[in-house]
Amino acid sequence: MKTPAHWRRDGAVARLLAPLGALYAGAGRLRRRLVTPYRAGLPVICVGNVTAGGAGKTPVVQALVALLSERGARPAILLRGHGGREAGPLRVDTARHGARDVGDEALLHAELAPTWIARDRAAGARAVEAARDDRGGPDILILDDGFQNPGLSHDLSFLVFDGAAGLGNGRMIPAGPLREPLADALARADAVVLVGADAGGLARRVPGGMPLTAARMTPRLPEGLSPGDRVVAFAGIGRPEKFFEALEGLGLAIVERVAFADHHPYSTHDLRDIADRARTARAVPVTTAKDAARLAGQDAAGILRGLRVVPATLSFERPDIVFTLLDRLLKHS
Repeated sequence: MKTPAHWRRDGAVARLLAPLGALYAGAGRLRRRLVTPYRAGLPVICVGNVTAGGAGKTPVVQALVALLSERGARPAILLRGHGGREAGPLRVDTARHGARDVGDEALLHAELAPTWIARDRAAGARAVEAARDDRGGPDILILDDGFQNPGLSHDLSFLVFDGAAGLGNGRMIPAGPLREPLADALARADAVVLVGADAGGLARRVPGGMPLTAARMTPRLPEGLSPGDRVVAFAGIGRPEKFFEALEGLGLAIVERVAFADHHPYSTHDLRDIADRARTARAVPVTTAKDAARLAGQDAAGILRGLRVVPATLSFERPDIVFTLLDRLLKHS
């Protein structure tokens, strides 16, 4: 979905919907009280957020996979599979599954580590456990999203925030972007990751003593593109404007921006429309890795001639904080 305009400011629409937001918050608290979480037989790291939409969870998960692998751990990833039709539990096979099956994020994760999708997180954790044997298999599980889902117990929880977007108008869904009150989330979290510049002063709201690190996304020019090149940029992610800003930071000349809803399932019509725009503007079509995962199997290369995918990696500004948390977890697992 696209972010509703009233989530960004505390206007009349937000105030009108505020009672529904209070009900949403109450329902979440009640659910967490009533559900007994499943405790997996391997450590579980949860990477979650407080707001609906893109906060940067996927790149944080991928950065944690790299750090854990460097330490000799064998991480697996579990996520809902948003945008896919499969309910799971299902291990993702990039040779057999597409984004319409398991979602775009699952395909990206499966390139890095064994990945399962499951709408029932506890059932997903049991499926990961079943993949372990005397020869090895995963020895630590990273949960991509699911912080508000009480079905699976977490041993270490990272809350991820988009520094530029902040908390929007600070109200609960549907009046605002919050999935739960900030204080409730911080009370259950172990650490905070703040991606990008802290425009709204979120760091000041994190309790003293709670581990906090900033992080930054570093995009790179795709092969074949140089600063000054004309591009038609398209993206269906949580905040497409972040992608467009990144392209400008690389020096690319964006002649047209095409924003779709998060997890948008691209049709042949969409691709032909983008191709026509690029051809008319004598520009190169460019998109994100997440969007590219949703283009597989649609002859995107044939329709979007010259398509370039912009790679980006996340780095922690205080990696020592993350190292300490991971090492402590591995030591006691």
